[in-house]
Amino acid sequence: MTREEQLLAAMVEAVDTLVDDFDLIDFLHQLCDRCNELLDVSAVGVMLADPTGGLQLIAASDEHTRLLELFSIQSDQGPCVECFHSGTAQLNIALTSPVQTANFPRFAERARQDGFVTTHALPMRMRQQVVGALNLFDTRDQKLSRRDAGVAQALADVATIAILQHRTIVHGNVERTQLRAALSSRIVIEQAKGILSERWQASLDESFDALRRHARSHQQSLTELCRQLIDGSLDTSAIQRR
Repeated sequence: MTREEQLLAAMVEAVDTLVDDFDLIDFLHQLCDRCNELLDVSAVGVMLADPTGGLQLIAASDEHTRLLELFSIQSDQGPCVECFHSGTAQLNIALTSPVQTANFPRFAERARQDGFVTTHALPMRMRQQVVGALNLFDTRDQKLSRRDAGVAQALADVATIAILQHRTIVHGNVERTQLRAALSSRIVIEQAKGILSERWQASLDESFDALRRHARSHQQSLTELCRQLIDGSLDTSAIQRR
């Protein structure tokens, strides 16, 4: 697809959140995929605010990024954390620059160890409400152009609208219920990834990709599929490796 077609597809996916069986986790992982495709970055992560106002990792494009984002939350530092609290984008941060990383040296060191050179964080907000942050990482010393920054913010904004709209439609004003469900789903998915990875002797990324493909090809909720794998009602032999 052309870049314009990919961007349109991302918008259509956001509109699809209006259906009753919308899967928040899968939608946000799809957002990570779209960002990788459209912005030519190495990795993507999505954090959402929990009921206490803290950040929780909901989606990441790969296992290394997931662990890095968890480290950011645990250490309470990094561009994504600053972006969430300030509500403003943190763009073109050179992780090798002591000046630009002065507020988050431990995060910068950990990111460099993972091979990342540049990072960006964009707020997921609607008006004054910031619900999370979209984080982009690059293994190259490559800046995000003004146009790409606009595309990234548009994707973050559309995802925010989709999340808030779905919460309103499905739960009325019970925003916290949706996030608790998302966090619970995240735990179930991580457990299923671990089980499949151990049985296949494969990486967590390969196992997760296989779970997503199986859920999509069978028009099944990713979370429900993972629950079936955990409780043994689904034989792992039914899941195809790429």
